[in-house]
Amino acid sequence: MPTDFFSNFFQPILQQYGRDLLLLLILVLALGTVFYPLYRRRQRRIQLAQQSFPTAWRKILQQRWPLYRALPADVQQQVRKQIQRFIAEVEFIGCDGLTVTDQMRVLIAAQASLLTARLPVNDYPGLRQVLVYPDAFAVDLNQPDGVGVVHEKTEWREGESWQQGQVILSWRHTLAGAAVADDGRNLVIHEFAHQLDQQTGSVNGFPPLPTAELQQQWSRQMQTAFDQLQRDLQQSSPTWIDPYAATNPAEFFAVLSELFFEMPAYLADCQPQLYRLMQQFFQLDPKSWPLQQPQLPSLIQKRFR
Repeated sequence: MPTDFFSNFFQPILQQYGRDLLLLLILVLALGTVFYPLYRRRQRRIQLAQQSFPTAWRKILQQRWPLYRALPADVQQQVRKQIQRFIAEVEFIGCDGLTVTDQMRVLIAAQASLLTARLPVNDYPGLRQVLVYPDAFAVDLNQPDGVGVVHEKTEWREGESWQQGQVILSWRHTLAGAAVADDGRNLVIHEFAHQLDQQTGSVNGFPPLPTAELQQQWSRQMQTAFDQLQRDLQQSSPTWIDPYAATNPAEFFAVLSELFFEMPAYLADCQPQLYRLMQQFFQLDPKSWPLQQPQLPSLIQKRFR
C-alpha cells in the first residue's frame, strides 16, 4: 500500500515537473559549487581569527625581518592575522629538492601581507601557490630576432609572478631581502606588487585603486615619472631608482614598491608626489616607522627579475 501510494502521488508530479526539477537540481548544484568553497573559506577564517599566533612564528619575524620590529603595533597585528590566512590558504612548493620550512612560509607570507595590510581586500584572492627555489633559477626563452629567426636563450631569475595564481621565489634572495630592510631591495615585495597589479586583469603598473580621483592622479604622475626615467637613461643621467624600473610600467610599480617600504624617507624626499600616491594606495606611511633610512646611490646596479 505505501509503495502504491507514493507511486501514485509522485509519478504525476515527476511527469509534469520532471524537467523543471532537473533544472532546479542542476542550479542548486552549480550554486553549491560556487558558494560552498566561499562558505568553507569564511568558516576557516573565523576559526583562524580565534587562534593565537604561534610563538615560534613570532620569533621568526623578530629574528629574520628587522622591518617587522619597526611596524606600528596595529600593523603588526594585521600582518600576523594575514600570515595565518596566507599559510592556511596558499600552497607552498619546494623546487629543486628544497624542503619548505615554517621559516620560509612565515617570512614569505609576512612580507606579502605587509602590502595588503590596509587594502580593502587584504589578501591575494587569485593566488594558489608559492614555488620556492633554493637560489636563482633558469628560465628558457625563445626570442625572435629582427628577421624572425627564433633564438633559444636562458635567463637566471630571482622571482616571477604569474597571472595564473603562482609566485616563484629564490629562497636565498628572499632571505637576503628580508634581512636588510633598508636598502630598497626586496624580492617578495617586488613579486607581490606584481600580484596586486595583476588583480585588474592587466599587468601595466595600475593596481586596483579605490577612487576615480586617485586613478587619474596615478595615471598622470606615474606616467610622467616613468617617461622621465627613460629619458634620463637615454641621456646617461643619474637616476633616483634602479634602472630596471624603466623596463615597463609594471616593473616601475614593483621597484617603486620596494623603495616605498624599505626606503620611504628617501622616496618621500626625492619623489614626494609618488610617495603620496603610494601612501594613498597602501594606506600606510612607512617613513614614520622607526627604521633608519640610508641614502640610495644615484645609479643602482641593474637587477634581473
